[in-house]
Amino acid sequence: MKQFIIPILLGLGLAAGCQKKENAKGVDTGDLDSAKETVSTVGDPKLLYTLPAKYNTPDGMALAPDGTVYLSVPNLADNSYPGVIVTFAADSVQFFTSLPAHPDTKHACPMDLAFGPDGNLYYADNQYENDKNYKSRLMRIKMSGGKAVGVEPVVTGFGLSNAVVWKGNTIYVTDSQWDMPDNDKGSAVFHFTLDELNKGLVALKPKTMDPHVLATFTTTVNETGVDNGADGLDYDSKGNFYTGSFGDGTLYKLTLKPDGSLASKEVVKVSEPIACVDGLIIDRKSDKIYLCNSRMNSIQTVTPDGKVSTLVQNGDTDGKDGRIDQPAEVLLKGNRLFITDFDKPEKKFVNTKADDVHTMSYVDLGK
Repeated sequence: MKQFIIPILLGLGLAAGCQKKENAKGVDTGDLDSAKETVSTVGDPKLLYTLPAKYNTPDGMALAPDGTVYLSVPNLADNSYPGVIVTFAADSVQFFTSLPAHPDTKHACPMDLAFGPDGNLYYADNQYENDKNYKSRLMRIKMSGGKAVGVEPVVTGFGLSNAVVWKGNTIYVTDSQWDMPDNDKGSAVFHFTLDELNKGLVALKPKTMDPHVLATFTTTVNETGVDNGADGLDYDSKGNFYTGSFGDGTLYKLTLKPDGSLASKEVVKVSEPIACVDGLIIDRKSDKIYLCNSRMNSIQTVTPDGKVSTLVQNGDTDGKDGRIDQPAEVLLKGNRLFITDFDKPEKKFVNTKADDVHTMSYVDLGK
């Protein structure tokens, strides 16, 4: 969820990156040739929460109209625990709601999430870990008085539904694995109107240019072997959307026509290469992008003129002291940047294993 409500910037990029099907609790991936190079230590992140094992992979965040922060926990590092939604509290997180398992995979896997103009909470249900045959969904949590009163699918047929962003009465969703018959490295951004979602379940047509596709992308596979594409998503003060590729780090700008269709897609010219783009958020007061470079264990910023800077970075750690432990999502609330430490690496990542410490971090950005 990335909506701007004065004086608070809401955000959520969604999504999530590091994809493996197996239960990976405590599995050291160093034998998969993870990165061994050292990286510079930049910034001074603080520990926000230490989470219990039942919340082992914190991911997406959303800010409710009343200021409550909601957090998705897909539990991909140890999926013996069910995926759930929790909320921020003073010194811990509080359980908010359980989620319905997919009828075929028997798992729920909430990634990015966002509040819609109808007051309901929408989340991406990523089933790619469990079944690559387009089982992922967009789900709606019906809200009443701050409580969940029902959960239902509104869109089916995604490959890997990931980031979720509302702009007006339209919801935008990234699919990091939207392949085509002639392109098995594909990804896409989709869009749906609230009116359409309220008319009944939308069933996408996999491996086609479904009419809900706004833009498509192709991932260049590098030494990580990861072909996940479009991941985080947000829009700037002018209404331009930005997304980035988890697999190769390319940052894209999407310009829309007045009718909401795609006017242009371009690669953002940046001052230095970005290795990986996971979740991202844009501060619409400055149009600065904050993004998670999951591979290099860093939070980076990109200004409107393309200048890349590193806000936070550190080497391999379990995160217990607040240091970054493979960031997946960021959320801006006032002058504080919240960071989820996903801690589930791919090969050639600075982070080398999914450890038994589960944390979230934050950075105070100042005035």
